[in-house]
Amino acid sequence: MKEKKTLWKKGSQHYKIFKIQPSQFINANKLQFAEGNVIKYICRHPHKGKKEDILKAIHYCEMILERDYNVGK
Repeated sequence: MKEKKTLWKKGSQHYKIFKIQPSQFINANKLQFAEGNVIKYICRHPHKGKKEDILKAIHYCEMILERDYNVGK
């Protein structure tokens, strides 16, 4: 297995601009899938997906609302 430090160096250019990659933050805080995706898409939207990434983040927020608060069921 590769050393931990080199594993985090992988990833797309739009994540390398951050002091800590979204995946590191997500894992360190043991976030669930939907919450992690919200963070990922919000972080990268200005550099990659633009409007589409914001819409994806909203989609995952809606999933959280439905899962945790029965909103939209």
